[in-house]
Amino acid sequence: MSTYKPVDTDSVFAVSGGGRGITAECVVKIAHHFRCKFILLGRTSLSGDEPEWARGCFEEPELKKKFAAHLTAQGEKPTPVKVQKGLDALQARREIARTVQGVEEEGGQAVYLSVDITDPQTLKQALDKAQQVTGAVTGIIHGAGNLADKLIENKTLADFENVFTTKVRGLINLLECLPLNKLSELVLFSSVAGFFGNAGQADYSMANEVLNKTALLAQKSHPACRVISLNWGPWDGGMVTPALREFYARRGIYVIPVEDGTQRLVDALATETPGSTLVVVGPPLPEPERALPPAHQTYQLRRRLDPKANPFLLDHRIGGNPVLPAICVINWVANACEQLFPGYTMHTSINNRVFNGVVFKTDEINDYTLELKEVEREGNEKLVFEATIWSLSEQGKRQPRYGARCDLRRKLPPPPVVEGIKIPQTSVLNGIDLYRDGTLFHGPAFQGVRRVLSVERDSMLVECYLPFVPERVQGQFPVQNFNPYAVDVQLQCMLIWARYFYQAGSLPLAIQHVEQYRTIPFDKIYYAVMQVQTSSDTGLIANVTAFDEHGVVYTRINGAGVTISQNLNNLFVPAELAGTSGATN
Repeated sequence: MSTYKPVDTDSVFAVSGGGRGITAECVVKIAHHFRCKFILLGRTSLSGDEPEWARGCFEEPELKKKFAAHLTAQGEKPTPVKVQKGLDALQARREIARTVQGVEEEGGQAVYLSVDITDPQTLKQALDKAQQVTGAVTGIIHGAGNLADKLIENKTLADFENVFTTKVRGLINLLECLPLNKLSELVLFSSVAGFFGNAGQADYSMANEVLNKTALLAQKSHPACRVISLNWGPWDGGMVTPALREFYARRGIYVIPVEDGTQRLVDALATETPGSTLVVVGPPLPEPERALPPAHQTYQLRRRLDPKANPFLLDHRIGGNPVLPAICVINWVANACEQLFPGYTMHTSINNRVFNGVVFKTDEINDYTLELKEVEREGNEKLVFEATIWSLSEQGKRQPRYGARCDLRRKLPPPPVVEGIKIPQTSVLNGIDLYRDGTLFHGPAFQGVRRVLSVERDSMLVECYLPFVPERVQGQFPVQNFNPYAVDVQLQCMLIWARYFYQAGSLPLAIQHVEQYRTIPFDKIYYAVMQVQTSSDTGLIANVTAFDEHGVVYTRINGAGVTISQNLNNLFVPAELAGTSGATN
């Protein structure tokens, strides 16, 4: 596996939009960790000294008074618009100065250039001059961007140009001045608005999706360059006003704390191992309210399943054959419902049944139909669907594969808290051993059991950690609001318990009730506690709850059942012997 050149004190980043806002916060954080150099690009001019009327004054009301008095003394009328414009220019200058000072205090070096990145000629001249001071640029961070939020019918050409050109033409110009074959890093600040879409941001969404596609092409053509397109959700700062923050809170939208977001970027730059080119940080933005269609609709959605398009299947093989996990079926139904009804999220999946399942004995591509029948509605807050997945036999008859009932909510209820569980420091079993000795057959996309902390006849506690599963590995079963890969790890408790007490393999029969309160994240430790309901040497029914270090629940599964038999032991081939998807590559 190839590795990237590490970021160090010799690294030089050209950073568009780097003097102010969230991008500036990221720059200072990078300086703290790597002590590197930066060429900060922005439109704000720093020419001349700070005006006399502003010196020593930092409170906004007082600054407005002083600037208004200054304008009056100059014979100008101090209109509110003119005063605010002057105050904004002053605050921008000060923020840039703080950024430069912050970088230097962290051991780095920063040069600020007042330049329009949409003007290729002046940009090249400015960068050539700056590199005489900093040395050759080794990386680009493209953080510049503008907003002009309006419904598309109200947008003007000027609105579009202002938003689209800064993102897209700005990146084109940067790459013409600083060719990819001479770079070690290309970091693009995209947005969940580009990844998921967002009302009123057609131009912004388009521009950010261009960044995403550019990142994929750049990584393919220049594999030695670390290319990351970060699709940021809303930050706690920057463009998120207190009113927006309150709106997001009502909708349950996660707002990225500055410390968390900047650390996420540093972590991405710190690793020498190639990871995902597109990284989504945060959930989809809230959908606008819209009228629901008439009740009791039925939908039929056809999907062509191609095992080659779903590399994660190589990490879920039983008896040598890739098998679609039952949890991925819940993901299939949930994603389909949420796409049909934007703004709704799956809360529960009830009476999940496996009839024939989907087993891939060859690379043959087969068609399946997901039928969704609305059976219940509570105003605009709750929708319930009966879901059936079926295919056609060679004789043209329906072959049922799975069944479930899916409950969608406009707003998920607050997550409960698991009480009375103490996390021990010692382990009973090591997760790595369980994947190697045939207790668990799962490959990297599902290898999230880290340690078994306790195991009793009536309960078990497991520490879990699942590294990010790349989008190419997720294939046709992407994580949206439900993470099937992490939830499958949660259910692996049952297989471990069966092998521990009966030295036997086990396979799922049914999952009675799944409750989702939050998405289980990748790259973060979480815990799963299993409580046995009934058990024998032929079967186990249990409840399994996933929660964070504070006991706050992610997902609760009740009435999960497996069949237990030593005859299944031969079917459990360790993933390293069977071959895997390469999810960790």
